[in-house]
Amino acid sequence: MAYQFDFGAILPHWKLLLDGVVLTTELAAIGAVAGVGLGILGAWARTSRTPVISQAVAVYVELIRNTPFLVQLFFIFFGLPALGVKLTEFQAAALAMTINLGAYSTEIVRAGIQAIPQGQIEAAQSLAMNRVQIFRYIVIRPALKKIWPALSSQVVIVMLGSSVCSQIAAEELTFAANYIQGMNFRAFEVYFVTTGMYLVMSILLRQILKIFGNFLFERRHHA
Repeated sequence: MAYQFDFGAILPHWKLLLDGVVLTTELAAIGAVAGVGLGILGAWARTSRTPVISQAVAVYVELIRNTPFLVQLFFIFFGLPALGVKLTEFQAAALAMTINLGAYSTEIVRAGIQAIPQGQIEAAQSLAMNRVQIFRYIVIRPALKKIWPALSSQVVIVMLGSSVCSQIAAEELTFAANYIQGMNFRAFEVYFVTTGMYLVMSILLRQILKIFGNFLFERRHHA
């Protein structure tokens, strides 16, 4: 085999990779918090008795779930400026990830809501609780507990999808890898290391979400 491996060629650029990891983590954190929040709001709206609201959310969900994330990102970063809305690379990436996760988490959370026994809701109604109170105190917590593994997986998928944001020059991990490869032409070594970094980040994120879920739901349960 003529190819000579040289992973040492990456060492001078470790800070670029670290900066990429930091930016990827920031994008993932913003996308996760805002996206899940949007998903909870969307799931609540999907159960609305007002058809216009429910249908509007349904259109949003279908639009996002049936179009490529890259196209959504390009529309936000390149398309919105035509309407006078100019965003930085980071802002566009964070917004795209939020909107994307929001659509998927809407359906995931809605599935959890539909799994709540109707008897619990009827019991809350008999106590004169309004719709918002029922959703807040009776529905959403057990619904999230049921779908937490699926929701966690979707958060990880969106984090990995942040690699696409390199296409608009958001300086996340893939952008850093492309930049380094363009300087030293060690494609195998660069992308091998980058793949390993994404793998570690995914495993860590899954564990963090698992621990957070256990803390949140077990704490509430014991309380």
